[in-house]
Amino acid sequence: MKIYTYDNSFEGLLTAVFECYRRKDFPVDICARNVQSRHLFLENVDIQTDPQKAERVWNGVQAKMSDANKQLLFYAFLSEEQGIEMKIYRFLRRLFSGYMNLETDYGDLDVMALTQSSQKVKKEAMRIMQFVRFQRAKDGMFFCGIEPKFDVLPLVVTHYQKRFADQRWLIYDLQRNYGVYYDKNKVEEVEISKKQFNAFNGQVKQALLDEGEDFYQKLWCSYFKHINIEERKNLRLQLQHMPRRFWKYLPEKQAGA
Repeated sequence: MKIYTYDNSFEGLLTAVFECYRRKDFPVDICARNVQSRHLFLENVDIQTDPQKAERVWNGVQAKMSDANKQLLFYAFLSEEQGIEMKIYRFLRRLFSGYMNLETDYGDLDVMALTQSSQKVKKEAMRIMQFVRFQRAKDGMFFCGIEPKFDVLPLVVTHYQKRFADQRWLIYDLQRNYGVYYDKNKVEEVEISKKQFNAFNGQVKQALLDEGEDFYQKLWCSYFKHINIEERKNLRLQLQHMPRRFWKYLPEKQAGA
């Protein structure tokens, strides 16, 4: 019995699935190589990511899934939930074996789990797009630090690339320690070793902020305060639409509104 390990990327997982078929293996587990194994006495097979092999598996998925669910497995993978790899692997084995109407077979525990994980990831991505607050640095770049429950940066990049196509910006995942940087032409993944921002709330150091940034934040707080009718304040409803975990990123909440 074997355990397959990979580099924790989606391409890496798809490569591992390809190798399972090529070698006619049925691994006990598939997990990232940087995760402590849950099976100490089994043979470990480490898989190196191969984009071509991953693409062949992904093309097969796209050919068999409906338009509404073509990204289902990718979204579920971004949930980072323990055991998500084996759920995806078992799903793919059924899918490629010709299992009919698999993606809507909610009596299948893996299908139900993957669908729920996918929905949670998409909901988190929508929240990140709603609650991102950029800060303008002295060099003209806009920066935002976030700490989402799931690895949703890949899902929000296109939105910001279209919305702020004429600006340089960097969105950084504080928890996973990587970000995406847009230079007005292309997007690239970056990792910052020397951080010039607060690792808790993503606030850029005051000395690096644009001179007008503090003014605009105060202006925004003043606007928020004046449109907020105290007598009609409904904290429970506010929390439903704006979870408390996002408050530390929002200037208007720092003002005590």
